[in-house]
Amino acid sequence: MRVNLLVDEGRSPGALLALEDGSVFRGRCCGAAGETFGEVVFNTSMVGYQEIVSDPSYAGQIVTLTYPQVGNYGVNRLDMQSRRLDLRGLVVRDMCHAPSNWQSVQTLPDLLRERGVVAIEGVDTRALTLRIREGGAMRAAISTVDLDSESLVARVRASEPISAHNFVPDVSTDEPYEVPAVHGRGLHVVAYDCGEKAGIVRRMSEAGIRVTAVPWDTPAEVALSHAPDGVFLSNGPGDPEQVDATAEAARDLLGKVPVFGICLGNQIVTLATGAQVEKLPYGHHGGNEPVMNLLTGKVEITAQNHNYGPVFETFGPLVPELSGGFSEHVRDLRFWSERHVAPVALNERFGRVRLTHVNLNDGTPEGLQFLDIPAFSMQYHPEAKPGPNDSAYAFEAFARLMEAWRDRDREGAVPADYLAIDVREGRAR
Repeated sequence: MRVNLLVDEGRSPGALLALEDGSVFRGRCCGAAGETFGEVVFNTSMVGYQEIVSDPSYAGQIVTLTYPQVGNYGVNRLDMQSRRLDLRGLVVRDMCHAPSNWQSVQTLPDLLRERGVVAIEGVDTRALTLRIREGGAMRAAISTVDLDSESLVARVRASEPISAHNFVPDVSTDEPYEVPAVHGRGLHVVAYDCGEKAGIVRRMSEAGIRVTAVPWDTPAEVALSHAPDGVFLSNGPGDPEQVDATAEAARDLLGKVPVFGICLGNQIVTLATGAQVEKLPYGHHGGNEPVMNLLTGKVEITAQNHNYGPVFETFGPLVPELSGGFSEHVRDLRFWSERHVAPVALNERFGRVRLTHVNLNDGTPEGLQFLDIPAFSMQYHPEAKPGPNDSAYAFEAFARLMEAWRDRDREGAVPADYLAIDVREGRAR
């Protein structure tokens, strides 16, 4: 058992973080007292802690923030991504208890205590991040009650893995709700709320799209009864294999209306085609992931939060004439970014599927586009809450796709290349 000490014992109350690999970190409570169990991950964002802790996609997870000081600009009324805090716990090196910012209405520790989130400070988050990188996302616990290392590690090892529970019903809306468009474009979208961040709805509204958000398990025929111009599949927490009702609806919707998916929505689209998703070793969580748009050759710095992603080779065999002459799949997709080729696979259910975006850190797929039906999806977060605005064009791309589909001049026509937008277009003001 490895015990890491980076704490001033003169401050209290004490807290203990234990991982299933036996690592233990002692620190101080900086949120609600008590104990919590979940899957520990790390987020590399330097700012945006309020958006991170209020992101419903973190349901079931204990989040480690790698930037050393957290909470220094407090909490404001504008940046909450959900009414609740669904993460299981928070781990930081240095928590600021006296923030300074003109928008601040509350300290982060007070918000965590108010919402019942157990948190620990005084942890060597560099050492913890290395443990997660080496061992992968794993079960963990934070406790201010059980401060016995051996006891807490044993209880962590006996706890339920994150894949055993479907967290989407816990964070989805119970009833449909409407969000009006900021300006008149005449577009209406039905959005499957699987844990949808508020920033996503705002981005669509700003793009001239009226949104009707519906629960995660809404049947396709109910979504279509709203007569939408398109359907959106949102981000959300947990194992996508558990979200079977949304995947079933996606199978019935693809090809009938334009579809756009983000994060979990990208994984749902993948499963709807019969392709596979995989769990990444420690996922992508942060605001600094480089992604290449293979259609433009431009690199976007992106915001991401996911532990699962598509396996591109499982969509079907490559179409050589649309894949730079190559006929064999490669595991590391940076092969395509190096050659500036957007390869196309032939899917049995929905025809040609093009890889549009690649993660330049690890060569995993970050974007998909269907060439025979109006649909595309992204594994990262173009709404940038928090994060850079390089990918904000995705919402304009969705609007262009819906307009082109609505105004198409022949049955079954798929619009032109709406995703080949320079990163400078659609960038937030």
